Amino acid sequence: MKVVVAMDSFKGSLTSLAAGAAVREGILRADPAAEVLVRPLADGGEGTVEALVSGMGGKLRTVRVTGPLGEGVDCAYGVLGDTAVIEMAGAAGLPLVPAEERDPLRTTTYGVGEVIADAIAQGCRRFLVGIGGSATNDGGAGMLQALGFGLLDAEGRDIPRGAQGLKKLARIETAGALPALVGCRFRVACDVTNPLCGEKGASAVFGPQKGARPADIPRMDAWLAAYAQIAAKAFPGADPEAPGTGAAGGLGFAFRTFLSGELEPGVQIVLEETRLAEALAGADVVVTGEGRLDGQTAMGKAPVGVARLAKARGCLVLALAGGVTRDAGACNGVGIDAFFPAVRGVTTLAEAMDPENARANLADAAEQAFRLLAAARA
Repeated sequence: MKVVVAMDSFKGSLTSLAAGAAVREGILRADPAAEVLVRPLADGGEGTVEALVSGMGGKLRTVRVTGPLGEGVDCAYGVLGDTAVIEMAGAAGLPLVPAEERDPLRTTTYGVGEVIADAIAQGCRRFLVGIGGSATNDGGAGMLQALGFGLLDAEGRDIPRGAQGLKKLARIETAGALPALVGCRFRVACDVTNPLCGEKGASAVFGPQKGARPADIPRMDAWLAAYAQIAAKAFPGADPEAPGTGAAGGLGFAFRTFLSGELEPGVQIVLEETRLAEALAGADVVVTGEGRLDGQTAMGKAPVGVARLAKARGCLVLALAGGVTRDAGACNGVGIDAFFPAVRGVTTLAEAMDPENARANLADAAEQAFRLLAAARA
């Protein structure tokens, strides 16, 4: 029996590969003759760099860049041949800003551009970029400045960083942009469909969680709209209504407009880049899962991406999770044949998330599920 294991990370507890290794251990206890392949899994958000680097034989590189408030921060990104794997949150994420200092008028994506520039200097020309968890609402202006684009005020000076800088934007110049950008391809993990502006745009929907005051929201929205109009003079294809352009405070718009970035569901990018479809050739059973399986999982999270790919190839799909909610039954309608919680008995959250306990619980749950399969096949 061939089994492919693709587990998402158990955030705060187990990495994707650590969870996969625990499942593999349990499967082999039940069926020592089984062929078990463990593949990395992520959704383009937190943990994507670690999953792809460790699972695909890449390496981590850490670079000192400008943080969201202008301070220096260390950002790690992955290098796999000519491909860089970047999480924008490592340079401009909300967790980098103390709660009392959150203010999208000031926070910048400049460090994201510095990471990209460093990767280009290392020879990378393909980029996988996760843009979740941002602290910013600057439309990607800071990133563009770091890459050499001129975002200038009426007097030809660089605009200030942060969303407040867009108020002064008068024109955009491209002559100083890094020449190598022309040969780069950007796949951007974007799991929201919000446009750049309006009631469903970046400022209105995501601004409050980044510290925006009610009075800031219409101002930032107007600045982003004016920014899009100015961008369209240099890039006629600029479309602030395109789905995902409002992601990460408008960073999605910057990638799509200035860098020809492709905004795609994160799990789709990861599944293609890890070549999971190839691993599924000849597989009988696929095991996937995440820390908590619930109704949101069924709406397209990483385990469902795995399940759909596996069902298209006729595989039985099982899911294991640290916890399972009552609405998780929706997962049965999107490719997961059966799912099982790994936690046994009454426990505290801290105990359940202890890495050693989580590993042991996953292994035990996998063992019992595959003992049942072995008995059914006998």
